Amino acid sequence: MERRFSLQSVFSSCSVPSKLSASLPAQFRTLATPFGDLLDTDTDRYYFHTVLEGLAAEGKKNLESIAYSHDHDRQMYQVFVGQKDWDHQPLLHLLAEQVGAAFGDRDAVIVFDPTSFPKKGTKSVGVARQWCGRLGKVENCQVAVCMSLASDKGHALVNTRLYMPKEWTRSRKIAAGVPKEHHRFRTRHELALSMLKEQREVLPHGWVTGDDEMGRSTWFRKSLNGLEERYFLAVPSNTLVRDLEVEVEYSGRGAPKKMPFVRADQWTKLQGDSRWKRMVVREGTKGPLEVSVLTCRVQAKSITYPERLVVIRFDNDGKVQHDYYLTNADDSVGVREYARVSKLGHTIEEDFKQAKSECGLAEYQVRNWYGWHHHLTMSLVTSWCLTQITLGQKKVSRR
Repeated sequence: MERRFSLQSVFSSCSVPSKLSASLPAQFRTLATPFGDLLDTDTDRYYFHTVLEGLAAEGKKNLESIAYSHDHDRQMYQVFVGQKDWDHQPLLHLLAEQVGAAFGDRDAVIVFDPTSFPKKGTKSVGVARQWCGRLGKVENCQVAVCMSLASDKGHALVNTRLYMPKEWTRSRKIAAGVPKEHHRFRTRHELALSMLKEQREVLPHGWVTGDDEMGRSTWFRKSLNGLEERYFLAVPSNTLVRDLEVEVEYSGRGAPKKMPFVRADQWTKLQGDSRWKRMVVREGTKGPLEVSVLTCRVQAKSITYPERLVVIRFDNDGKVQHDYYLTNADDSVGVREYARVSKLGHTIEEDFKQAKSECGLAEYQVRNWYGWHHHLTMSLVTSWCLTQITLGQKKVSRR
């Protein structure tokens, strides 16, 4: 039977020496085999590998296109992805183990970030009118909370959870095949924490970070602190903090006064230039990329322990911008380390881009709970296999 697509095209962009090109499809299958081996039957393993190869190939990556590429009836693929009850969790655990072994160390960073998938209609599991980052507005979409591991060695997505909005009632969840144990409403922060608890032991790391949606939650920060996780989380500019490094003169009567709570951005405007520390974080195409970092020991609203406010100032196409973070790190951590962790936190955006553009992360044609998790799991595994091939090629090219 003639194959209508070739894996060679997707690997051609990896700058591989021509003498290795012929071995790449076999290498992809070798990397994917341990994941397929976790499935119960030869038939399931066959469709698993076929779908993964289709997700890695160029062109459309939906099930109809993959089935057509093999001259197969798409119904069998839809059954495998959307109706078969194979367990995706062992695959995600193996994925985390492999990524942790490759990229994990005491300086690595676990990153959390939601991503959205615009959808029409109301039947697809978890779909609702909510903020869609991909479109930059409130729109009909599904939202996934994702987790990645990033270090100076590399970065990759390792897990995901589908967010179920409050308007999804129990009857709608049952109709969409949501398991009973997932019927209780869970916030995005609860979903992130559950992934962390499940996989942190196989993901060697020294930091947990995330965007300002993750950092704005005092519950999430307190939960991470309770787990003895060192966090560095972005927060909105209007986060209220109290400066703990300024002493207020005591009048001698009553309780000692404290500095008032102020917005983080307003506090930043009051700081002199001498407090900022400037550094080069990396070399860019237009020269060195420099940032300035400001830190202060503070207390935030609804938090009983001291945190450190970290403000990173940078130039974005001629416009000065500020990123605000809160961390429970001790005083031994320097500003250069904060800048490094901040940079690694942004690598999850690259992971989303690769998974969506090269591995079909958003090109699913399923409506139910298991179908959604099956497809996203296979997309993450595909992305990891391609990442390993790319890393291997870089090692060969350096020899």
